[in-house]
Amino acid sequence: MFFVDTLEFEGLGNRSYLAGGRRAAVVVDPPRDVDQVIALAARRGVRIAYVAETHLHNDYVTGGLELARLTGARYLVPVGARVSFPRTPVAEGDVSEVDEYLVLRAMATPGHTPHHTSYVLEEEGNPVAAFTGGSLLIGSVGRPDLVDPRLTEQLARAQHASVHRLAATLDDEVPVLPTHGFGSFCSSSQAEGDASTIGEERAGNDAFTLDVDDFAKRVLTGLENVPAYYTHMGPANAAGPGPVDLTPPEPANAAQIAERLAAGEWVVDLRSRVAFADGHVAGSFNFEGTGKLATYLAWLIPWGKPVTLLGDTPAQIAEAQRELTRVGIDRPAAATGDPAAWVRQGERLAFFPRAGFADLAAAHKRGEDVVVLDVRRDSERANGFIEGSVRIPLHELHGRVGDVPDGTVWVHCAGGMRAAIAASLLDAAGRQVVAIDDSFEAAADAGLSLTRS
Repeated sequence: MFFVDTLEFEGLGNRSYLAGGRRAAVVVDPPRDVDQVIALAARRGVRIAYVAETHLHNDYVTGGLELARLTGARYLVPVGARVSFPRTPVAEGDVSEVDEYLVLRAMATPGHTPHHTSYVLEEEGNPVAAFTGGSLLIGSVGRPDLVDPRLTEQLARAQHASVHRLAATLDDEVPVLPTHGFGSFCSSSQAEGDASTIGEERAGNDAFTLDVDDFAKRVLTGLENVPAYYTHMGPANAAGPGPVDLTPPEPANAAQIAERLAAGEWVVDLRSRVAFADGHVAGSFNFEGTGKLATYLAWLIPWGKPVTLLGDTPAQIAEAQRELTRVGIDRPAAATGDPAAWVRQGERLAFFPRAGFADLAAAHKRGEDVVVLDVRRDSERANGFIEGSVRIPLHELHGRVGDVPDGTVWVHCAGGMRAAIAASLLDAAGRQVVAIDDSFEAAADAGLSLTRS
């Protein structure tokens, strides 16, 4: 009997897989922190015989090369991926014997990238799982615009053909096991659900229900902004990422935190947005450790800028450190414990208020002169926004603080997390800010006027 174990990385919206039989297994699209993959294989009692990449990743740093080195596994990389390290190139139809009666068959599925390759796990000749990487996702497909703008439409059309080929080759009951699509910006659109089959996708995925022209048009008009750090992921993966150091980071005291801030470095507070608003180091930024830490921090920070992490516990720091290595942010400094110990003697913690949309409506009724800042993405704002609000997407705010009108800034997003990040950026810049920690659905109920562009 075969098995498939899933490793989830909610912060990046991705998954990796360990699949095999009684003695040996393959790892598909491994994370950079490969220790957990090795531990999972040990619990299963299997040898990692193969490490397989579906494509050269643009959204995270792979651990594939290091995992293959540590385990002696053969490293399968699509033949068209231009890399500068030894690997086993795989092309359409190549078969790798994972275990007795269990093989991995490569299937060329261009679209997300020109060289994208899916892998079909076959037991005694029968397909039992399809590792579709960034090709066929759950309710969506991988975005085609991350390689070269000149290739985007061509790749969108290739993506349509690739998923139809998968469906024509595989039975309806075969599970679809993608790498992207669980919040990842590598997905062309966001969809609900965390499990699917070929048959379910055939029935409801736009790639099957639309013809190629309508599909390409919908994909190309619905793409979100590309996180800035993606620029650095592909080259890192092509060069061959090295091992990571997850030992505890260098400790930072109050004087060192102040020095780092004065030098223009980033001090990132991982605590909850409630705790941060109540008291934080002036000039620090709030990226909750329980949110999409790696995605948003890597998106906003000037690349290569040193980072100091502040957190409640060493465990919180360790988890953040692990997540950040997945996007190439290594070896931060850190401090934990009482926030009062993070500032020098005689200094005080900064703070700002939190509110709901009902409080904003009340401020309007009192005639207060407030600035409403919407930091949501284009696709969110298109569905309705507060009349008179200013829009600067979160990923642009750090470079556009000067574009925010004068006055007290009431900042909101869809649920509160991104508003907290934005509020911390504005607070660090010396602006008077109120963080709206509320669901945007409450805006209309509060009596605020909503409109559409």
